Amino acid sequence: MDLLRHLRHFVLVARELHFGRAAELLGMAQPPLSQSIQRLERELEVELFDRSRRQIRLTTSGELLLGEAEELLAGEGRLRNLMRQVRAGVLGVLRAGVPPDTPAVRLHALLDRLAERAPGLDVELHELTSGEQLRMLAERRLDVGLVHHPVEAEGLRFGAPVDVPLGVLLPRTSPLARQREVELAALAGLDLVTAPRATAPGWHDHLLEVCRRQGFPAARVRPAHNPEFLFGLVLAGGAVAIEPATTARREPRIAWRPITGTPLLKRTSAVWPERSAHPAAPMFAQVSAEVSAEVEPALAAPAAPAQRPWPVLFDAPG
Repeated sequence: MDLLRHLRHFVLVARELHFGRAAELLGMAQPPLSQSIQRLERELEVELFDRSRRQIRLTTSGELLLGEAEELLAGEGRLRNLMRQVRAGVLGVLRAGVPPDTPAVRLHALLDRLAERAPGLDVELHELTSGEQLRMLAERRLDVGLVHHPVEAEGLRFGAPVDVPLGVLLPRTSPLARQREVELAALAGLDLVTAPRATAPGWHDHLLEVCRRQGFPAARVRPAHNPEFLFGLVLAGGAVAIEPATTARREPRIAWRPITGTPLLKRTSAVWPERSAHPAAPMFAQVSAEVSAEVEPALAAPAAPAQRPWPVLFDAPG
């Protein structure tokens, strides 16, 4: 028995106290409506209407049922609406990963924008390397992530990429800081401070290869997890870093200079499972791309979500 359907019929008849008008409002013939009420009465083993007079009236049982039925049907409506919001990705918990080098201003803007778009969504943010994110996505311990390219992955979808121009971080006291732009070849003999390879192996290898091709085979590659440690190594002399302009804003004694010639770009995109994805994953990807393009001097590529990583030449404009 479809109890909710019969209760809907009952509530409308109880409000109208007229089978004909109720049937018209329901868009059905009167006989099936009368049969529906009779079946409900048999199921509940009570009489809901007093039919002994020309104008039907609710019995005591009917009056008691009406309030309960209206509350039950209202609850069903709330439940359906709740599930619609869950399917739309605006309710529930979203487990999201972001790289350790995500600028605070970008992170703040991302969380604010997500709260505006989906105030009922609980974004559970985790600081994870690209490799850790890919592993946790495969293990279904993460719903969506932000990774640095290039990456090797199967069964994932990628959001629109954002390419951020990189420049050279060096002490403001360095002679190179007096130049408007710096050639990579001018850095020959210096150490390169960068994130450990494990954080994003594809990007790490690509960066070293681009530097080598352009005349800067780093004397030593010095890993730095923490921006403060990176700044300390650069300020000590004998080392530079290649980072977005936003990184230099954290330390007034550090200068950022664009690289001469073809821009060197760092590509980031959202990534989530191709199958059984969290409903909010595409929205997270869109918001992340929007925020990145607004907060950083980014070159946002207008690409649709793709099943596989796109071909990338990070040291050439797309």
